[in-house]
Amino acid sequence: MPFLDEDKSFQGIYKPTALQHPQESGQTMCSECYTNQTYIHDDGSSHRYTSRLSADHSGLVLDIGSLTMTELETEVPPLPPRYRFRDLLLGDQTFPNDDRVQVEFYVNENTFKERLKLFFIKNQRSSLRIRVFNFSLKLLSCFLYIVRVLLDDPTQAECCPKQNVTVHKHHEIRWEAILWVERATPLWVIQVIVAVISFSETMLLIYLSYKGNIWEQIFRISFILEMINTVPFIITIFWSPLRNLFIPVFLNCWLAKCVLENMINDLHRAIQRIQSAMFNQVIILICTLLCLVFTGMCGIQHLERAGENLSLFKSFYFCIVTFSTVGYGDVTPQIWPSQLLVVIMICVALVVLPLQFEELVYLWMERQKSGGNYSRHRAQTEKHVVLCVSSLKIDLLMDFLNEFYAHPRLQDYYVVILCPTEMDIQVRRVLQIPLWSQRVIYLQGSALKDQDLMRAKMDDAEACFILSSRNEVDRTAADHQTILRAWAVKDFAPNCPLYVQILKPENKFHVKFADHVVCEEEFKYAMLALNCICPATSTLITLLVHTSRGQEGQQSPEQWQRMYGRCSGNEVYHIRLGDSKFFMEYEGKSFTYAAFHAHKKYGVCLIGVKREDNKSILLNPGPRHIMAASDTCFYINITKEENSAFIFKQEEKQKRKGRGLYDGPSRLPVHSIIASMGTVAMDLQNTECRPMNSSKLTLPSENGTGTRRPSIAPVLEIADTSTVLQCDLLSDQSEDELTQSDDESFSILEYVKGYPPNSPYIGSSPTLCHLLPSKAAFCCLRLDKGCKHNSFEDAKAYGFKNKLIIVSAETAGNGLYNFIVPLRAYYRSRKELNPIVLLLDNPPDNHFLEAICCFPMVYFMVGTIDNLDNLLQCGIIYADNLVVVDKESTMSAEEDYMADAKTIVNVQTMFRLFPSLSITTELTHPSNMRFMQFRAKDSYSLALSKLEKKERENGSNLAFMFRLPFAAGRVFSISMLDTLLYQSFVKDYMITITRLLLGLDTTPGSGYLCAMKITEDDLWIRTYGRLFQKLCSSSAEIPFGIYRTQSHTFPTSEPHDIRTQSQISINVEECEDTKDVKEYWSGKNTQRNSTSSDQSDHPLLRRKSMQWARRLSRKGNKQANKTAEWISQQRLNLYRRSERQELSELVKNRMKHLGLPTMGYEDVANLTASDVMNRVNLGYLQDEMNDHQNTLSYVLINPPPDTRLELNDIVYLIRSDPLAHVANDSHSQKSNYKTDQVGNPETRDETQL
Repeated sequence: MPFLDEDKSFQGIYKPTALQHPQESGQTMCSECYTNQTYIHDDGSSHRYTSRLSADHSGLVLDIGSLTMTELETEVPPLPPRYRFRDLLLGDQTFPNDDRVQVEFYVNENTFKERLKLFFIKNQRSSLRIRVFNFSLKLLSCFLYIVRVLLDDPTQAECCPKQNVTVHKHHEIRWEAILWVERATPLWVIQVIVAVISFSETMLLIYLSYKGNIWEQIFRISFILEMINTVPFIITIFWSPLRNLFIPVFLNCWLAKCVLENMINDLHRAIQRIQSAMFNQVIILICTLLCLVFTGMCGIQHLERAGENLSLFKSFYFCIVTFSTVGYGDVTPQIWPSQLLVVIMICVALVVLPLQFEELVYLWMERQKSGGNYSRHRAQTEKHVVLCVSSLKIDLLMDFLNEFYAHPRLQDYYVVILCPTEMDIQVRRVLQIPLWSQRVIYLQGSALKDQDLMRAKMDDAEACFILSSRNEVDRTAADHQTILRAWAVKDFAPNCPLYVQILKPENKFHVKFADHVVCEEEFKYAMLALNCICPATSTLITLLVHTSRGQEGQQSPEQWQRMYGRCSGNEVYHIRLGDSKFFMEYEGKSFTYAAFHAHKKYGVCLIGVKREDNKSILLNPGPRHIMAASDTCFYINITKEENSAFIFKQEEKQKRKGRGLYDGPSRLPVHSIIASMGTVAMDLQNTECRPMNSSKLTLPSENGTGTRRPSIAPVLEIADTSTVLQCDLLSDQSEDELTQSDDESFSILEYVKGYPPNSPYIGSSPTLCHLLPSKAAFCCLRLDKGCKHNSFEDAKAYGFKNKLIIVSAETAGNGLYNFIVPLRAYYRSRKELNPIVLLLDNPPDNHFLEAICCFPMVYFMVGTIDNLDNLLQCGIIYADNLVVVDKESTMSAEEDYMADAKTIVNVQTMFRLFPSLSITTELTHPSNMRFMQFRAKDSYSLALSKLEKKERENGSNLAFMFRLPFAAGRVFSISMLDTLLYQSFVKDYMITITRLLLGLDTTPGSGYLCAMKITEDDLWIRTYGRLFQKLCSSSAEIPFGIYRTQSHTFPTSEPHDIRTQSQISINVEECEDTKDVKEYWSGKNTQRNSTSSDQSDHPLLRRKSMQWARRLSRKGNKQANKTAEWISQQRLNLYRRSERQELSELVKNRMKHLGLPTMGYEDVANLTASDVMNRVNLGYLQDEMNDHQNTLSYVLINPPPDTRLELNDIVYLIRSDPLAHVANDSHSQKSNYKTDQVGNPETRDETQL
């Protein structure tokens, strides 16, 4: 912009044109350079400056030597205000008379030498072309030499015209044959042209690469060889007699080798290929061998011209035989010059080749450590996934490979492992197995480096699995590493699906962008919480997320193992209803109708559905959901429908056989179908509302017939839910008033339903829960210390109506919040809420207390499980369930698998001290579950160990499933859930369904997991299929599994009897104690989720339990055949009796010392009936009293319809969401619960959801 004076007039400004010098109009200047010539001062005077730049100067020089500081400061006057405003409005405008200075950069690269250097050396592609041309010249010169040899006649090797040839004696050297050769003129012309070009290029490169020391360039071997091969040809141009002079052109092979090395480097730079050292070294070694052979071949052939004149092929044969150290001796050099050449070549080979091989071996070892590369061609033509881990352990590797390759369509996939650490010995040994060596590629590298991601071809991968190192002491740091890996992969390959495993829930929102995320602590705590109210939930979920064909245990002689193994093969599958043979016929029918009839007809269990226009999966949406052809159905079955065959003609054959074992979804016995249907001609009035404290499986009314056996109402195609579900939906608001006394109802009605106000971490799924009307003070949360609000200092003083749930953890992490939420969810009955006591090694922080202070009956205490005083103070004698969470500080140990040592010993001690307590233990390593409740001479455990080894040899993913603690749901390892993330690669819905089952997510309209117990009054149902119909027709609940506890006879523990005793399963009907069991259960409350109240004040139950325990203890004596065995058994009982007395006295003394009442702790010999049955349900029955008699528990997922129900079976149910039905019926049922809404504002709010 021109400079203006205050009077707004333009000063005289001179602007030189682009092609005119400022002083001489006729003299040209650089078109890219402009200079200001006039400087205007504030006083209006101007200073003229004459440029001293020459016309041919390509740069710009600003001479500021003549300028003073005053001139520099006053060079640019300020603009007037109105021009500033104009500039603000119009922006930077370019005026014709604007003086500018354009500066040209990098003028040093415009010189002729720099341009040549750029073309021949610096530029990757042009230099590559030059080297390819040079390489071609060297090869051409070698080829011309071979042509000259083939056309040469040694007898004509002279520089002068032909002379008389005389016959030389044997071994006489003809030196003229060595010095002169016969070279045709056309061949000479071509060789001269090649030599001139090579010499010119060499001189040019010497000039361009000159750095001040010319001798360094001259004495290079490549320069010397170039001069030997080119200068003589140039001399022959000027002196024709030398045209037949021998020139060792074959030495150009070494120059070609050097050019090839440089050319490969340029090629790799041009295509941006990395990690090519191994490839380069192999090429160098091969070229070195070829050059040695070619040099020896040509040299020997030429020198032997003076002797016996060996041909070129014989010389080649001799070199190969010599370098291979065979040395047949049929072809040998005859004169000493050729023999000397052989010696020199062998010496050179002994020096050069070992160096090359050493470098190659070193690079090979480094490549084995780093893993090399996964080629781009393979990545584009094959399918592969990438597994990113911090450190790779053998257990993690095998779990991933077994689960990933368990799916048939993944057999052609490759697994690329990207790990920053070196492969350990065990992993290396496994990856050398042919089964895995062809499909698994190990790369040592970091996911944070783009080079390593390029090596793994992450941008072409089908998926990337990023796993955290859970054995780290600092799990937060491990999560931070996982987050960075996820970010790096997303940045490098944004289209690659990400499957991320995170440890702590507070870090989950950092990887929210990933396609699938599994938070370890969320799943762990939710699963352990449900274990307390739905036994063996951990086993149920573990079996569902493992891929199996249901073939485990099929060769076992025990029926429970065969049935348990068969049902473990059930998994969750999905199919579109319009494409399904299972569910197509139920289009337009209710979900409950489709679920029941699909199970009755095909043996599949329909658990959920997803609308086409809705991304949410709904578990058991209830009878109001009408199936559509576009719905996606989620079902449990042995295999998916596409792999199933339908054989309807087998029904009659199955009817004759009458077998009870499950043979597949399409081979159901007809009698089971008939039994499951019952008598459908039943009035619908039998589905009327019943109170919640009565069993839903109560015998229906007989409708006046009197003689007809009990029948079950049919499942309607379009259910009338106004009469079926109304009582269930609203019973929770009124059940307390109907069943509790005034004081109890007052305390219970203090709870309200709402969302927890304080979430401990970002990303927590909001769940409607039972809450306190106002937050409890932090001091009131301390169980063992009184405060100004209450003076209670132990669990007994609180007077809890229900048994406690104690959680032992090291710290109160945010994941522990997910243990409380499922136990306080809105769909849990208020009167069945169990008090929760957190036994923490370290005091919790205020942030965690702020999150849990809104929940009712949640307390904490500082202590450890290895301290008996702490256990007694937290109320362990009033607890039904104790959950021992794996401690972070013990997850890593110097010796592998020793991380669980302290936990296992402490749990074993508690099991001895409190035998009636249900203990659920989390272990770091699943293989350590065999030590839970360990008995050294237990032959049955030894038999199960052999079965586990056999299943592992057969390639089973569930070899540990037959361990009794795992089958009963008393032990769990979070590593068992790793397969959930792997299975999501094929089933992208598995994480969502698992979160819904565990209560981590609550989707409106989706059901929840619960359980019911089969009592003696419920045995009239007889079969699982009839139970399915009863639940679907009465309460719209979907059963999908059974937790069964049965008595079992174990062989004697004596060593000499292990070979003779057999493992026998005892039928309940054959036991003489069945009557007592039935008497006990007939007097027990028949409600589904009964409370575990103290029943020690019932003398009848106490007497029956004592009789039952004595009969069980005598049963082993009845089976004994020898007197010696009986005597030794009695001695063993006496010894254990004294041991129990010692433990009992120890506990009582500590309770007296702490000031706790001892009446709650009874001796093992005086267990109450509830304690005895509790131990039956837990799977162990007084092994201190009798080693022969015991019980075992296991899970049956989706058993066949004809499975007989047994006493104490616990059935897993998916109950429909009450809020969804209340919201749908808010208008039609308004008059029914208007009073409840007015009385409870919180209830009124929740019904509007």
